[in-house]
Amino acid sequence: MGYLGRRIGKSQDTGNPTADGTGAGILDLFTNGYFQRQGNVFNAPGASSGLTATGGVISDYTEGSTVYRAHVFTSSGTFTVSALGDFGSNVDYLVVAGGGGGASEFSSNAGGGGGGAGGFRTNLSGHPLAGSAFPVSTSPGSYTVTVGGGGAGGNASPRSNGASGTNSVFAPGYVGVITSTGGGGGATRDNNGGNGGSGGGASFPSSFSGGTGNTPATSPAQGTNGGNGTNSSSAAGGGGASAAGGQAPGSEGNTVAGNGGNGSPISITGITTHYAGGGGGGGLTGGTGGTGGGGNGSQGNANGNAAITSTGGGGGGAYDQSTAGKSGGAGGSGIVVVRYAIAQLTAAAKATGGAISFYNNKTIHTFTSSGDFNVTTGPLSVEYVVVAGGGSGGQNLGGGGGAGGYKTATGLTVNPGPNTVTVGAGGGGFSGNPGLANSGSNSVFSSITSTGGGKGGTNLSYPQGPGSSGGSGGGGGGDETYDGGSGTPGQGNNGGDGGGGNQGAGGGGGAGAVGSNSPGPLGGNGGNGLEVPATFKNPLTSYDSISPSTYKYYLAGGGGGCGYPAEGGSGGYGGGGTGAGGPTSPSGVTQGLQNTGGGGGGTIIQKPGVSSGGSGIVLIAYPS
Repeated sequence: MGYLGRRIGKSQDTGNPTADGTGAGILDLFTNGYFQRQGNVFNAPGASSGLTATGGVISDYTEGSTVYRAHVFTSSGTFTVSALGDFGSNVDYLVVAGGGGGASEFSSNAGGGGGGAGGFRTNLSGHPLAGSAFPVSTSPGSYTVTVGGGGAGGNASPRSNGASGTNSVFAPGYVGVITSTGGGGGATRDNNGGNGGSGGGASFPSSFSGGTGNTPATSPAQGTNGGNGTNSSSAAGGGGASAAGGQAPGSEGNTVAGNGGNGSPISITGITTHYAGGGGGGGLTGGTGGTGGGGNGSQGNANGNAAITSTGGGGGGAYDQSTAGKSGGAGGSGIVVVRYAIAQLTAAAKATGGAISFYNNKTIHTFTSSGDFNVTTGPLSVEYVVVAGGGSGGQNLGGGGGAGGYKTATGLTVNPGPNTVTVGAGGGGFSGNPGLANSGSNSVFSSITSTGGGKGGTNLSYPQGPGSSGGSGGGGGGDETYDGGSGTPGQGNNGGDGGGGNQGAGGGGGAGAVGSNSPGPLGGNGGNGLEVPATFKNPLTSYDSISPSTYKYYLAGGGGGCGYPAEGGSGGYGGGGTGAGGPTSPSGVTQGLQNTGGGGGGTIIQKPGVSSGGSGIVLIAYPS
């Protein structure tokens, strides 16, 4: 299918980023997204036309030879049909309710349960949860859309369960009304998880149950149950659309919480993404939020992570041992999507390869993995962005990984025939003890090569040495002599230096700025990336969904350096991962965001989390 896109809002995993790109926001990075309607479809769609309708954010995309139009509602509104076309009156829908909030527990022997995901209902053909068709007409013509909000997280003192999410509804008052129920809230100890679209997770002891999903019952089911309580120091995860919440291990004193149940993937917006993941339970080792926006449970004495907006994910539970001030994470708001066919393509494309989209009178090919750009009508003069894979962060007092090299220009002539596109992989996380980081791999298009990001350095006692050179250089490890690596001119910047005397490490360089030197015990920040050209900058899309919306069009940010004994450095805008804090800090390392070329965060041996760099991306555009 031809489509370019990306989630609006934070990533599903920071939300909580995942190596396979299945986590985050409304839509995963280049696995999902939507584009503004431009009023025409490239290559003469032909005589047939579909519905005429308004409402929500409108995007067009191709699936085979069929052109679809999707109306995406992230807030309540009206879907209005003014005319029927040549493809019938049935529409496809996705209705996801708001997720439940995670709970918090002020106790030495329990954490708060993860929130349950909002109910998930669809009729998309071939989906395992597909229900019946939904016909529309010009009379009444207007169909109300209600998008449910996420439930608030519970407090540790006074003790309270997470609040349930609110319902999402498509076409109330119409005979085929579709209602998805808000997710159930996570539970504190001595309480059952809340019932809802998916159920909230329980806490302590084992006599208490996770909330019941699919409440009220629908067929197919709109969600699953939350995990049950155990005689453990950690809580269960909330249920997701396709899997129940995980139960914490049952032995008393066990510190590992249950994971949130995974959401369900669907391609109604053009390319597959997950929605309605359950929140992870709170604990000394918190549970992971389910794919589809579920928030992670707290790691130790910390707040639970909020779910991602517009996914219906459940909030993460919190574990509060000292202040009675920690809260469970809020549930994510829901989403409603309505889709229908509008045209059949009849003419040949100018090129094939990648995910094809149409924006602002340009045809855009997006490669998130290697392939061929096959010019069938040419030669073509193209504009491009080529970003290599980011380097991974170092392990012991590790520097942040350098961003992958970033190159962009207009006027590149590409001749007919297949032209290989290589999308560089991010540097893999370390393995073994001592663990060694890895630089990112090059991305290549035609005569253009962008260099993989440099790996982060380590401290003096480890064999790796200083940060490596690359597209952008890796940050230096936390020791006196360990400098940051050099960036490649025209592609990126240098990494920052590590602090002296076994202190914090330097941040990895970014395409737009150098990585910060470590200011002593704190890790240095990763250098910011660069903003993509206006051709690729649709106002309704985002590349770096981790960063604030001001920087949503950025790629190739450096990873933050590890802190010692204080907090790690932040990742640079453009997908850079966050560095881990010292042994007593609650913060852990995060990896570079996939398909941004972001560098991975640096970490320490006490927190050996994955610090891989993000894979690269290649964007190619030409006039439609």
